[in-house]
Amino acid sequence: MSRQRNPLASRGEDLRGMTPAFVADIVLFETAQGGRRSPILPGWGCPCKVEADATLAWDAWPVLDEPLNPGESRKAVPFVTLRFEAAEALRKSDQFFLWEGKIIGQAQILSPD
Repeated sequence: MSRQRNPLASRGEDLRGMTPAFVADIVLFETAQGGRRSPILPGWGCPCKVEADATLAWDAWPVLDEPLNPGESRKAVPFVTLRFEAAEALRKSDQFFLWEGKIIGQAQILSPD
C-alpha cells in the first residue's frame, strides 16, 4: 500500500520556519458530528472564528508534524497567522472555531505563562 502524498508539504515546511502567533489545543469534530471526512495535513489552514455564528473570520494555520484525523485532538499546537489583527483577536478570545464551510473543530488558546 503506497502512502498518499501531501500536496501541502512545502507549505507545512514553511510554517515550521515561521514564528507562531499563539499555541492552542485543538480538536477536530467527528465526521458524524459535522466534521471533515478526511484528516487535516501539515500545511493546511482555514478561516477561524471567535464565535460560531460570526461572519468575521481570520485565516490561521496549525503547525502540524503529522495528519490530524476527524475526532482526534492535539495538545499545544503552534498557529501561524499572517495578520497582526488576526493573532490579537484570536488570542483575546481564548477559544475559537475552525471553519471550512461549516464549523469542523475548535481550539483553546493556551496561556503564555
